[in-house]
Amino acid sequence: MLYSQMDAGAKRRAFRKRLATGELLRFPGAFNPLSARLIERKGFDGVYISGAVLSADLGLPDIGLTTLTEVATRAGQIARMTELPAIVDADTGFGEPMNVARTIQELENAGLSGTHIEDQVNPKRCGHLDGKQVVDESTALKRIRAAVDARRDPNFLIMARTDIRAVGGLDAAKDRAKKLVDAGADAIFPEAMRSLDEFDAVRSAVDVPVLANMTEFGKSELFTTEQLASVGINIVIWPVSLLRMAMGAASRALDTLNDEGSLTTQLDAMQHRADLYDLIDYESYNHFDSSVFNFAVEK
Repeated sequence: MLYSQMDAGAKRRAFRKRLATGELLRFPGAFNPLSARLIERKGFDGVYISGAVLSADLGLPDIGLTTLTEVATRAGQIARMTELPAIVDADTGFGEPMNVARTIQELENAGLSGTHIEDQVNPKRCGHLDGKQVVDESTALKRIRAAVDARRDPNFLIMARTDIRAVGGLDAAKDRAKKLVDAGADAIFPEAMRSLDEFDAVRSAVDVPVLANMTEFGKSELFTTEQLASVGINIVIWPVSLLRMAMGAASRALDTLNDEGSLTTQLDAMQHRADLYDLIDYESYNHFDSSVFNFAVEK
């Protein structure tokens, strides 16, 4: 009932233990707290919280307009709704190294299990758009060192994302990944890899876990979990997929209302009230007040 029964420290310890096995962990992107609970119900390994999704939720583009407070608050609301570990996108860390340090502690306080800090200039842009710019090596490494120094829970995962592949090529991506690990990064997120061989090359270059971003309509081919596991990838995310599916369904529903005047023909496409109440665990609230759950929902 209410929120997760596991505290943040227990989630982080369990996540680190799973990550150490070397198996591929699947982290679909949650676009709200309820979708995080659905991800858990469907048997996935963790929840990813995308900066692009948090921006879109506010009706904004993914160009660094969200604030640390907005991201930490919404990410915390999502993380507390599931027993799974949750990783959040912290963009460039919301400022200079001292801001990065505060970002880490705010995300720890919010109950997250990890985050990633990227090496784009600020204002950043979506990692799969053209025209990206990255900061110099010194600035990128300072961000990660600040994050590591600020961390209080050693099990909080600090991942370094590098977007340099689009600017300097694969060799530059491998070189920066190695240096980010030397700076203290627990894992590497090489953004916008063009092929499975490129993922394999980054995987071979570092001795920490590597994440693959399988976002639709981007620079990377949509590899299967089997393909990614075959080259040793440790975490795969589908950051915006559920939001895209939900918004697609919402658009079709509104078109139907315009065309038909009701949603009668769309009932089979909807989540039933009974399924929603089951996912929310409505019945458990009866433990506190029998007047809350005193009805039956017919399927």
